[in-house]
Amino acid sequence: VQLQASGGGLVQPGGYLRLSCAASGSILSINNMGWYRQAPGKQRELVAGITTGGSTNYADSVKGRFTISRDNAKNTVYLQMNNLKPEDTAVYYCNAGARDLWYRLGDYWGQGTLVTVSS
Repeated sequence: VQLQASGGGLVQPGGYLRLSCAASGSILSINNMGWYRQAPGKQRELVAGITTGGSTNYADSVKGRFTISRDNAKNTVYLQMNNLKPEDTAVYYCNAGARDLWYRLGDYWGQGTLVTVSS
């Protein structure tokens, strides 16, 4: 199972970006999906998560600005980020719990996509 993230870039404060992460490979099923981020000199933190049924949770710092969603038919998770702030600058990683065709359950990570918020 592989996760491919995209959509990062440079944006001005107050701007927006949409991250995407598509899962591919020998997938039987995907469970929870989420986005994490890691800023320079800081630990990786959960930004948002979404269950198979669509229940979501967010870090307090992004509530009201970020929205996580998923398309189960496409094995893809999205992160819509609005009203971006300089403190949102980080490498963003997608994560998924998935079961492969051999029924093995694993925790998978994308390669990371850099989001820079600066004027």
